Amino acid sequence: MNQPTARNTFLSLLMIFFLSPALSAQEFFCSVQVSAPQVQQTNREKFQELRQGLYELINERRWTDYTMTRNERIECTIAITITEEISSDQFRGKINIVLKRPVFGTSYNTTMFNYMDDKFEFQWQEGQAIEYIDNTFSSNLTSTIAFYLYLFLGLDFDSFQMMGGTPYLDKAQQIVSSAQGAREPGWKSFESMRNRYWLVENLTNSSYSNVRKFMYQYHRLGLDLMQDNMERGRQGVLTALETLQRAHREKPNLFIMQLILDAKRDEFINIFSQAAAPDKTKAANILKEMDPSKASEYDRIMRSGQ
Repeated sequence: MNQPTARNTFLSLLMIFFLSPALSAQEFFCSVQVSAPQVQQTNREKFQELRQGLYELINERRWTDYTMTRNERIECTIAITITEEISSDQFRGKINIVLKRPVFGTSYNTTMFNYMDDKFEFQWQEGQAIEYIDNTFSSNLTSTIAFYLYLFLGLDFDSFQMMGGTPYLDKAQQIVSSAQGAREPGWKSFESMRNRYWLVENLTNSSYSNVRKFMYQYHRLGLDLMQDNMERGRQGVLTALETLQRAHREKPNLFIMQLILDAKRDEFINIFSQAAAPDKTKAANILKEMDPSKASEYDRIMRSGQ
């Protein structure tokens, strides 16, 4: 079974909707924000134009061959903060990207990815069309946005089928490859160990496949089972943590690993705070090994219920 079919089958059970052609939609339900609180200038309308153009690119463009209903769309947030207007059409700032996923049988959305990319520079002027063409690096603005959208697709599909997001992570990798000649930062391996290059490298390198296995085990075989059987779901989460622990031991300090821990830390603590004593101890020990600087926070697992 191919991965779009698997995702469609699951989400058809997850959500109730009318099967009407009018409900077909693109892949994303994305909130887009553009702000420039530190920029001293009066023409704020251009930032609204930028926000609207990005909103339409993200939410109205087709990013896959998979037809989603409105209820299946992927929920995310992209917030751009412009910190410096270098010239009338050149900007420097940061971009916060957040990806969420619904948990089966509940109204709860779990955070899968939450990252502040502070190496974001782009060129754009009022009236300029905001467009993206695959396999072409013509704009750092749209290439950066497309990179994160393909990353979102990869992570989302991975959470519904083991390694189901491979086609989209490959697309993100292609963007990184095409950006190696870009003058803007964020794309090259030697610039930093925490940038777009290493994000997608960590997810596409087969040596770190346990990270992606974790995404499926944790969401599909853990969280999604909790509504019907809390203990079974919690055991699925514990199995997923063991998989993540293996990834940590194979390659400590992976960039993507730290992002996963940052996004999931409070959720891990909440899940195991009500667990049986042996599972509390096991989970807390795994989490402290992977995330030692936050060991005191994981102690909350052991204190809960005492």
